[in-house]
Amino acid sequence: MRRLFPVTDMTAGPAAPTAPAGPAPDAGDGGWSLDALADAYAYPEGDGPWLRANMVSSLDGAGQHGGRSQPLSSETDMRIFGTLRGLADVIVVGAETVRLEGYRPARAREAFAERRAAAGQGPAPVIAVVTGSLDLDFSLPLFTAPLVPTLVLTGSAAPAGRVRAAREAGAEVLFAGDGTRVDPVLALAALTGRGLRRQLTEGGPRLLGQFVAAGVLDELCLTISPTMTAGDAQRIAGGPPVAVPTRFRVASVLERDGFLFTRYLRS
Repeated sequence: MRRLFPVTDMTAGPAAPTAPAGPAPDAGDGGWSLDALADAYAYPEGDGPWLRANMVSSLDGAGQHGGRSQPLSSETDMRIFGTLRGLADVIVVGAETVRLEGYRPARAREAFAERRAAAGQGPAPVIAVVTGSLDLDFSLPLFTAPLVPTLVLTGSAAPAGRVRAAREAGAEVLFAGDGTRVDPVLALAALTGRGLRRQLTEGGPRLLGQFVAAGVLDELCLTISPTMTAGDAQRIAGGPPVAVPTRFRVASVLERDGFLFTRYLRS
């Protein structure tokens, strides 16, 4: 893997966590060890919350193919996916993505154990599922056998029977919004209040669109896949348009086998 931007440390913006000056020797991805990737994708210092999104897109703008993101991915993309998870306190995901992608509990990884312990993190990130209806299969391992309890974020008027089913399965239910609607700002505040400030969302597009519309997305890690899909697949963010486009600035660009691994920070 090679770094295309920043070319030198002098070109990096002062607020942007940057890639290391050179990859650490390793049998991994083109010489980039997991430690080197973790340094390149480190969360910024500070006590405040930071919401990062990790998405993949084809050259023609598709955020998925056949309803799933995997056909657009690569081995390196999955290594970065795992690295971002290894750095996060919490992974925020929409219910539809849980259903389509077959979400399982996050696992502890030895490669990140020392780094997580030094940061005061638990052995694995918490998964927080955003859902108004709670239309989920609570018999899945995501709810019954996680290393750390799965969180369910919903509205105050969520169906009582489904709330009870989630709790009986072992999930913790947090209310973040009126009615059955989940308010993105309140949802992230609830997570931050639990000490989960390093936040990562992996979609889906509707959830990411809500975060963009609410103005709470700090960083986008976007893999540009060298593929064309045609069809009518969703983009990486969906929902009503924002009144004024949100501007981001490039922080880093890596390349491997034609895939571009980009990071953008909100301006």
